[in-house]
Amino acid sequence: MLTNEMLWRQFGVAIDMLGDALQNCPDDLWQAQLWADEPDQFVAQGFSTFWYLGYHTLFWLDLYLTGAEEGFAPPAPFDLVEMHPGESLPRVYTRAELLGYSALCRQRTKDAIYALTSESASRPCAFAWGEIPYGELQLYSLRHVQEHASQLLMFLGQKNHSAATWRSRAEA
Repeated sequence: MLTNEMLWRQFGVAIDMLGDALQNCPDDLWQAQLWADEPDQFVAQGFSTFWYLGYHTLFWLDLYLTGAEEGFAPPAPFDLVEMHPGESLPRVYTRAELLGYSALCRQRTKDAIYALTSESASRPCAFAWGEIPYGELQLYSLRHVQEHASQLLMFLGQKNHSAATWRSRAEA
């Protein structure tokens, strides 16, 4: 049987590895493009930059913890970007800002996972892309965080010729 603690340890370590990528990114790569072959509008708008992929990941982690788009707003100083096509990017967020957002999302995730019951996990959540039970949404979100953490860490490994430290599970 999967327990809240088991789920937290795996979700938490995914967030920790994202934090490692944000923490260990050299200043000269913070605004680097991760993909050279993105369509021009993505490159021009900055959607494929290192810092932005970190922001994108944290934004959706935070949003999916709420279970609904309606009424969601990221904490200051972050902007409500990502919800609609054609939105322009906010300013470049600093490492400290994204690490702070990561710590906030980590705590919110831990609280949400430990509070998860069979009833709350079954609550339907509707998004533009479909409806999903809240518990499954959290697994979807975990995969999203790990996917982008891996992309960022792989990019750093290719540019810095250094390997990321593998973590097996989150601690506290």
